[in-house]
Amino acid sequence: MGADGPLVCPKCARPYSLEHRFCPDCDMPLVYAGRAEHGPLTDAQERARKVKRQYTGGELIRVAGGRNQAEAELIQNMLLEEGIPSILRRTRGFDVPDFLAAGPRDIMVAEAAYEPARQLLVEAELVGEPAPDGTPGTTSALRLFAFVVGGAAAALLIVWLLYQTTG
Repeated sequence: MGADGPLVCPKCARPYSLEHRFCPDCDMPLVYAGRAEHGPLTDAQERARKVKRQYTGGELIRVAGGRNQAEAELIQNMLLEEGIPSILRRTRGFDVPDFLAAGPRDIMVAEAAYEPARQLLVEAELVGEPAPDGTPGTTSALRLFAFVVGGAAAALLIVWLLYQTTG
């Protein structure tokens, strides 16, 4: 269980060593001893108290994207209200150093939080439904392929008709 240490659970007040991050009984993030009566000292500590332990496992996965930093932070805060921690990452291939808040952002969550986060964002209509086979963007790729094939067929038909009328 817990060993005497500088960390305590803010709910049950059991002490833990620095190796622990969450109370195994309450699933609360641990805080430094002696600070509970003053409450969180920073915004980061306040945000950490909202995180649910079951959403912290696994590799980071892109769950959504924002067109700019403000939109991405809105999505990030919606996830945090449900206890889902996330980080923002500048979308690859987009770098404008003069405008640091400009450009698209990826919202990354742990593997354990992907499904709940995706469901929350679908319900909020911030992202579309995933494809039935689970591969994102399949329907748009098939539509593009059909459009290209249809356009090529129409072009060939026009060339053939022109050849028939002139020959």
